[in-house]
Formats: sequence, C-alpha cells, structure tokens
Amino acid sequence: MSREDAGRGLHLVPVRFRDAAEFVRMWHRHHQPPQGHIFSVGAADEAGILRAVAIVGRPVARFLDNGTTLEVTRLASDGSRNAGSMLYAAAWRAASALGYSRLITYTQLGESGASLRGAGWRVIARRPARPGWHCPSRPRTDHGTVGIPRMLWEAPCSTTLTAVSGSE
Repeated sequence: MSREDAGRGLHLVPVRFRDAAEFVRMWHRHHQPPQGHIFSVGAADEAGILRAVAIVGRPVARFLDNGTTLEVTRLASDGSRNAGSMLYAAAWRAASALGYSRLITYTQLGESGASLRGAGWRVIARRPARPGWHCPSRPRTDHGTVGIPRMLWEAPCSTTLTAVSGSE
C-alpha cells in the first residue's frame, strides 16, 4: 500500500510516548523528540501501521505555560495524505476535552502549513529568528533550527473558548 493510499483509511490511535518519540526520530525533518508530553495521538492505516504522530505537551515558551495552554511540540508523518490535518484536529479536540482552553504550535518560515490550515488553525504571530538557546550558564546544542523565523499557530476555537470561559 502506498503512503497516498494509506491516507484514505486512516484512523486515530493512542500512542505511548516512547513509540511517538521513536516515530519522530525516524520521520521528523529537523527536530529530535521532545523531553516529555501530556499526551500523544497517532494515525494508523487500515492494516494498523502507524503513519503519523502528534506529541502534545506544555508550551516551550515560559510565558505561554499558564496551565490552560498546550503546544503540539512535534508532528511527524511518513507522508500519508491528510494525516497531519487529522492529528492537528484530534489534538485540539483532546486538549479541549481535558479542559485546556488553548492549543498552539509553530512552523518554520517556508513550511506551507497546509495541514494546519486543513484543520482550521490560523497564524497568530510571526516570530523572528533566534540566535540560539546556548548560553554560558546552560550550554545547548544547535539542532539545525537556529536562525530560522517561525510562525505561531493557534487551534480554531481557542480564542472563542477563552472568551466564553472568561465571562462565566
């Protein structure tokens, strides 16, 4: 079965962190797996073969880590059609069901964001390139993403839910 054919029969499956991390190691274009997660979800084909994973955790940016916001920290796919959109939508439904009011993610400038747009997400900010995370007091390794501007995306109903819950 080709990856394109696999996209036609995809369904959601729970994924343990270690399995999601291994999938990211194998398929993500420029990042290693994150350190942890709140939950992970996968898309499997009709034969049960895992085709894509989304790892959702606390926001990386400290000022966004407010207890009500989560971040899709990694999404990796083998290229199966519609897998990314399916997982972005499922991640928001799961986060919302768990009581979170906001879900965000980032893409690098130059990535199309087609899967995010397909799931109804929208760009809410453009972030400039960072010089890196390394500092003398906390040495860090460059993972190939330093110096690349990013786009900050938000799940479709995040601001609506925030406004509704804030008015009660």
